[in-house]
Amino acid sequence: MRMYRTILMLALMAIGLPSMAQSEAGLLVELEAEKKLSKKFSVGLEADLRTRNDFKTMDRWSVGIGGEYKPVKYLKLDAGYTLLNTNFREDISYQASGFPKKWRPSYWGIRHRFSASVTGSYKFDNNIRISLRERWQYTYRPEKTVQRWSFNDDPMGWEDKVRSSKGKNQLRSRLQVEYDKKHALFTPFASVEFYNSMAIEKARYTVGTDLNITKHHTFSVFYRFQDMHNVEPDDYDPDMHYIGAGYKFNF
Repeated sequence: MRMYRTILMLALMAIGLPSMAQSEAGLLVELEAEKKLSKKFSVGLEADLRTRNDFKTMDRWSVGIGGEYKPVKYLKLDAGYTLLNTNFREDISYQASGFPKKWRPSYWGIRHRFSASVTGSYKFDNNIRISLRERWQYTYRPEKTVQRWSFNDDPMGWEDKVRSSKGKNQLRSRLQVEYDKKHALFTPFASVEFYNSMAIEKARYTVGTDLNITKHHTFSVFYRFQDMHNVEPDDYDPDMHYIGAGYKFNF
């Protein structure tokens, strides 16, 4: 019961966080398949799909591959690669008078992400498990030519705009609490995660539960609030409220 009260408290804190006027809602769907090669090694495939603009606009999809090594009971190491196809938001610049200057419509673009993580966890006698994950990730966006409308030219019209390639390093720190009882149907969890790149850029608050149907099939449902901080205009995203669902298959 103490675990459920803790998760409920974290859920109320997340829901009660102040939302900015430009916050949006979206759907997050996650799929994963994992194959154990031994007691210490495993490999996996994963994919996700996200929407934004209050569920009306596709935001991105991704596919990834990774490996995991567990040298001791309380420690896990993993690394992976993810291909992301992102629907970058439109961008509008304005003149001093307040009239539009340039407008770049939204467009789809590829990004490449590499990551490596270290996760330490401890399970108490009452089946409460606490884990801390530190993840480094590097995301690379290749150069891409897109179209932009200029309101200054005479005659005004479309022009090519080259978005330069860009690489970014981030450190992601996640603290998670879950009720991990063997053979239990439900495994409720709550977590908080911070994205750091010289300053905190993003905070994620998540509450949900896994539904352990069988040894091989696990479903999950969750709510996530994503709070943005110190984001460059080029990487703008509003605060997000996600309703999520996931499925994992263990070979």
